Amino acid sequence: MADENYGARIVAVGADRDGIEGLARARRADVPIFVEKLGDHPTREAWDRELAARIAEYKPDLVVCAGFMKILGAPTLNSFPVLNTHPALLPAFPGAHGVRDALSYGVRITGCTVMLADAGVDTGPIIAQEAVPVLDGDDEETLHRRIKGVERSLLVETVGRMAREGWTVTGRNVRLGRSG
Repeated sequence: MADENYGARIVAVGADRDGIEGLARARRADVPIFVEKLGDHPTREAWDRELAARIAEYKPDLVVCAGFMKILGAPTLNSFPVLNTHPALLPAFPGAHGVRDALSYGVRITGCTVMLADAGVDTGPIIAQEAVPVLDGDDEETLHRRIKGVERSLLVETVGRMAREGWTVTGRNVRLGRSG
């Protein structure tokens, strides 16, 4: 974010739990933070509403999920474009165990996906993907580590392009760049 040509600026960092590195990094960079714990609310719906309200306080153009392992509810998804990542080449191997599932299936190439989140589990429109080879001897940990490195770079590149170039969504197709 220090590069003014990047095109995006972080307005806040939110989390659903304390003590995570993302919050610490934001503090060190003087970026506002907030924590909205599911357990602090009587229902999931109440948490969904409060999370959307907390996000709205910062007026983001885009919400970027990174390591946020909860499904966002309608109050957030209907209020903001939400970017999410997944450690597999969707639509293959959705869900919490994409790396394990890809290894179990015996694929030779897997990768990562950046998508716009929707109400499903890893079913949103795909923006970008990058392949990662499965190497002989890979286990879940080694493969996931390599995928994460690619995933982080792809997410940073995609956010920057979305901020600089804009995007359009037609059905399931996301196109970067302003139309017209």
